[in-house]
Amino acid sequence: MGDKGSKDKAGREEKKKAKHSLKEKRKLKQEKKNNINVTTI
Repeated sequence: MGDKGSKDKAGREEKKKAKHSLKEKRKLKQEKKNNINVTTI
């Protein structure tokens, strides 16, 4: 019973990698925001 947790960990899938890093995400968000402001003027 005590080793149930370690067996559980072995069966888990690896976490999916993010398409963009946090830095890239922030940059894209800013660019999108800026494009909206430019087109509405």
